Amino acid sequence: MHLDDITLLQQFKQPALKEKAFTAIVKKFQEKLYWHVRRLVVTHDDANDVLQNIFIKVWNGLESFREDSKLYTWLYRIATNECLTFLDNQKRKATSDYSAVEEGLSNKIKAENNFNANQLEWKLQLAIQQLPEKQRAVFTLRYYDEMPYEEMSRVLDTSEGALKASYHHAAKKIEEFILTN
Repeated sequence: MHLDDITLLQQFKQPALKEKAFTAIVKKFQEKLYWHVRRLVVTHDDANDVLQNIFIKVWNGLESFREDSKLYTWLYRIATNECLTFLDNQKRKATSDYSAVEEGLSNKIKAENNFNANQLEWKLQLAIQQLPEKQRAVFTLRYYDEMPYEEMSRVLDTSEGALKASYHHAAKKIEEFILTN
């Protein structure tokens, strides 16, 4: 049974229940966050590394969470920022241009055991990796997580109008990629 967020946050603030509450938060949100991260960073190992960093940040920051938004929104914001930081670090490590990193992400998808270039889902994954980081984040939050623009606005700290435009451009690029490949 999952406890509601308010109860978990109250328990986290009690020293005797802090670890138990944190474990419950991890269990409640781990899978959703994993798939959000995985769609952005591609590989399982990278997703696990990023997820670990996310939960370290959550542990360190949960005490000061102001509850201006839902816990879920706050977690997604941390997750998205961690993914973008990870991708930026990948670019720096590659010491090459962004297209080489994008190609590396595409190659990671192609290296997956079940990869079949003719299946639409794989084409979609390859198309998503061609998007700029911010568009990729917007597309995955909207398409996979079905996050409303209002909530996405809080996660990405961007206006709803900009998010709608970004999603529209991303969808067009993906459609074009799928139709031409």
